[in-house]
Parts: sequence; C-alpha cells; structure tokens
Amino acid sequence: MAMRKGYKALLAEAEAMIETVPVATALSLHEDPEVVFVDLRDPREIQREGRIPGAFHCPRGMLEFWVDPDSPYAKPIFAEPKRFLFYCASGWRSALAARTVQEMGLERAAHLGGGFTAWKQGGGRVEMPPPHP
Repeated sequence: MAMRKGYKALLAEAEAMIETVPVATALSLHEDPEVVFVDLRDPREIQREGRIPGAFHCPRGMLEFWVDPDSPYAKPIFAEPKRFLFYCASGWRSALAARTVQEMGLERAAHLGGGFTAWKQGGGRVEMPPPHP
C-alpha cells in the first residue's frame, strides 16, 4: 500500500502553518521570562548532546498528553499564558509538534528553525545534564 502523505509533505504543511523562529531571534528570547523553550528530544539525546539552559523537557511521545488540560498527565506549565518555543535536534519533530499543539489550542507555539544543532552552531549556550546513574 502506497503512503498517502510522506514526512516531507507533513513537514511542508506544518511549516506553512506555524512560526519558525530563526536562531538569532531565539538567542535574544532565551532570557525572556515570557518564553518557554521546550526540548522534545529523547533523554539519550540530551545526555549525549546537552540542552538549552532552562529548557523544559517534554518527550515528543508525551506532548499531546502533557498539553491537554483534560489529560491525567497534563503539565501546568502548558496552561500558563506564555510563548512556547519547541525544539528538537534538527527542527523536524518540533515543526510537527508546534503544529499539533496549535491545533490543540496552544496558540503561542513556535519552533526553533534548525533545532538544537542550529542553536549550537549559532553560539547558543549549552548545559550538560548530570550523568545518568
């Protein structure tokens, strides 16, 4: 059975509907208390590569459950009237995630163009998490 829509089409649709924040802008937003950086990467990626200081970790597989206030897994941070800047390694998962949460009603969601890779290349600060036991 042929796929009706591949990941490239899904990404193009998402990117047409969401705000992509370039690294230079993201760097200037990093200290803004009204902006929450949301790291969607797997914990192993964070252990290996580090993270943006102060970012909230939300594994991609839990996103919809953590955003929905009716979910038993809802996280209060997503009910705050903040701007949410999602990121992953290269910007693919975060583009799809930003579109999903916008459809769920999180209107001030955007994603970091180029992801964590672009953040590092742009000179963004990185912190290493404590070693996993």
